[in-house]
Amino acid sequence: MQGLKRRVVYISLYEGIAIVAASAGLALMSGQGLGHSGVLAVIASVIAVLWNLSFNALFERWESGQAVRGRSLRRRIAHAIGFEGGLVAFLVPVFAWWLGVSLWEALVMDLGLVVFFLVYTFIFNWAFDAIFGLPASAAGAVQPA
Repeated sequence: MQGLKRRVVYISLYEGIAIVAASAGLALMSGQGLGHSGVLAVIASVIAVLWNLSFNALFERWESGQAVRGRSLRRRIAHAIGFEGGLVAFLVPVFAWWLGVSLWEALVMDLGLVVFFLVYTFIFNWAFDAIFGLPASAAGAVQPA
């Protein structure tokens, strides 16, 4: 599976699981109800989807120009850290606004989610590639542009 179809399946599965996990985590960390936290999780998911589309397109563009093909442990770690690091920059102000807390409190809260999502992103990507195969950018042969 390649291209847009791969991205749509990837994002749908990833974000569906993420909304459930983030709703529960935010409710526990903020002391707010599951409904209030669930709305924030959906908002965060929309932001994450837009970031995911942008980041993965850029990552795969970079990856396709690399001499070494495949997705090593090092490359997977770099991907997870890059994605989550960028997402923190977008989400902390939204968390602060929605939950009525300071940016610092929102950052601390988000860091709890980041730890979870770093592991989740790494495992999800590995499993997704195992089930659906590697994208052309990481496959053994160079694909024409």
